[in-house]
Amino acid sequence: MKKPAAKSVSPLVAVIMGSRSDWETMRQADETLTRLAVAHECRVLSAHRTPDDLAAFVRNGEKNGVEVFIAGAGGAAHLAGAVAAHTTLPVLGVPIDSSALKGLDALLATVQMPAGGPVGTLAIGKAGAVNAALLAAAILAASRPELREKLLALRQEQAAKVRAERLE
Repeated sequence: MKKPAAKSVSPLVAVIMGSRSDWETMRQADETLTRLAVAHECRVLSAHRTPDDLAAFVRNGEKNGVEVFIAGAGGAAHLAGAVAAHTTLPVLGVPIDSSALKGLDALLATVQMPAGGPVGTLAIGKAGAVNAALLAAAILAASRPELREKLLALRQEQAAKVRAERLE
């Protein structure tokens, strides 16, 4: 699961999840960032079981060039807030869908972050993971014209698919 950044390029985005079971959802962020050629890293770090490792990863990531964090917010949904507590960089929270509460628990926990520790909250599940990657890319694209062009091309591709849809 730990994916290295592109050849000797520091990751610009860190995709973090609290357990391996979140990978099915967070893989969507990985695939979207890969498609856009955004250097990123994916890691399992728990706000509950490895809080010191999480804090060190966030602080070191920021020092080493990470510009956006994406945090999969599972059951207790503390990961995104814990990441935000250790950085002033953008943190995007993806509520993970659960069998019991369909991700509503994670969504509600994430949108109720206290003032002063902002977390941008996205849709529950795979759509949220894709949109978190697209939002991270948009944040980075503000100073990277080549990435802005890739995002524009992706939007145009999506629009073309919709225009080509035919209902029989």
